[in-house]
Amino acid sequence: MTHHPTGGDLLVAVLRELGIDTVFGIVSVHNLPLVEAVDRELRFVPVRHEATAVNAADAYGRARGSLGCALTSTGTGAGNAAGSLIEALSAGTGVLHVTGQVESQYLGSGRGFIHETKDQLGMLRAVSTYAATVPSTEAAGRILREAARAALRAPGGPASVEWPIDLQYAAQQDDDAVAPESATPHPDDAALDAAACLLAGARRPLVWAGGGACGAADRLAELLARTGAGLLTSNSGRGAVPEDHPQVIGNFATTPTGRALLADADVLLTIGTHFRSNETGDYSLALPEAHIQIDVDAAALGRVYAARHALQGEADAVLGALLARLPAAVPAPDDSAATEGSEPAAASAGQATGGTEQATEGAESAWTVRVASVRAEVRAALHDAIGPQAAVCDALRAALPRRAVVARDVTIPSSSWGNRLLEIYAPRDNVFPRGGGIGQGLGMGIGAALARPGEPTVVMAGDGGLAVHLGELLTLAQERPALTLVVFNDGGYGVLRNMQDRYSERRSGVDLATPDFSLLARSCGLPYARIATEADAAPVLAEAVASGGPTLVEVDLTALGPMKNPFTPPVKIPTA
Repeated sequence: MTHHPTGGDLLVAVLRELGIDTVFGIVSVHNLPLVEAVDRELRFVPVRHEATAVNAADAYGRARGSLGCALTSTGTGAGNAAGSLIEALSAGTGVLHVTGQVESQYLGSGRGFIHETKDQLGMLRAVSTYAATVPSTEAAGRILREAARAALRAPGGPASVEWPIDLQYAAQQDDDAVAPESATPHPDDAALDAAACLLAGARRPLVWAGGGACGAADRLAELLARTGAGLLTSNSGRGAVPEDHPQVIGNFATTPTGRALLADADVLLTIGTHFRSNETGDYSLALPEAHIQIDVDAAALGRVYAARHALQGEADAVLGALLARLPAAVPAPDDSAATEGSEPAAASAGQATGGTEQATEGAESAWTVRVASVRAEVRAALHDAIGPQAAVCDALRAALPRRAVVARDVTIPSSSWGNRLLEIYAPRDNVFPRGGGIGQGLGMGIGAALARPGEPTVVMAGDGGLAVHLGELLTLAQERPALTLVVFNDGGYGVLRNMQDRYSERRSGVDLATPDFSLLARSCGLPYARIATEADAAPVLAEAVASGGPTLVEVDLTALGPMKNPFTPPVKIPTA
């Protein structure tokens, strides 16, 4: 039994066990012992909104491949955090959210005690993978550890602990007890044998990697080498294999060329992906009937697309078992593979490679050559389509070292090219709001930057999304991480504006007042730079990234010029 003077001291001890050295939150009368202990022993980052505390903790965990911690107050404070808890729940990312609660004797009395809210625990259960109330000083340590394990256990998500203030101030008795973990599911030999047999016989294999594949990078790369498969990814699976690998097509499944490749594939192996609506064209994307699906979550197997072989288990272990059953070499070249299927796809491959017959010489199969052709084609098409913004994309990648966090809010540049064309080389560098809510990018960027202080972070945000949590510019100025905030300014909500311009006769709620970002940056003590032409992009971004501190870079989209085609999201709009 270990004794701690207060709950704050206990929390610090548990956080050290978990390897967490930085905590994000807002101080309150209902979490003061926790904040004081963390600030004294670790690093406490006082963000300006509880939602940001969770976003920053979420990205801190993503960037490190571990767990983040957020501290909030009870009632309104916990409610403010709920939206960002939904993001972590949607993404399956580990966040330990510790929030205050009123004194034990008043808990649930409904008498209007300050910061009290009706059924706070019920609210937390709705937006968390785990939620519990600390009932005593003897139980606090056990509950904190249970919450942390639940947050990290696949499929993951935020774990919330509400802690009455009187119990935070009291001396704690911690028995360091942790319940044993349940066994991780794993497919039986017969299921693995059948899936491996199908995969070994494939002549035109594809793999689709989602977020669940990110912990299996080495085995996924080996699978590509063994099979010659092309690799599609969801946004979450980007970097599972570095995106400059010649077999990585990436997050381009719904492009015409990507659809044609899927139509011609004879086997598709999918790993840890949710098949989200925006990544399947609202489920209009057709997959091969020969579909092997790997997911640790039993509910995900066959939920969106039927799977001939559904393998429940962790990606790294299941891929290891499949590799043990596969031949060591890539299958022999199959000259017919690149010409089977749709004529447009075959013609495109031939144009890009100068003819498939010649390309099959040596160890490469025609299918692998076609994969490389599709990879080049989809990137070239997108690079051309985004017009002058291509210069910003190219300059960002050139300015950043190979390992750097790329955090993206929901904005047109992110949705159109940041989520596809801006190369990612490792999963932990890929930070974005998977649930699709705007305004979370800066908080995520701050969390990721403080998680990895030795590497630069870039945040892509729109002026509309940044305004949601504009106060976090002060957090950026106060903490001063190596973070370049690139604000794409189009004077409002550009995505919705484009949709209204395309489908309706008037605009509603999309044109917004925008600050003078130069004055705003100066008022916060932040360096400022502006990109107004393609020629500005490379020198401005190189200097900002090299500064080693925070810089606000405004991209004036009106001055820079439009994309060739206005971007609209893959959302169905009924038309007359």
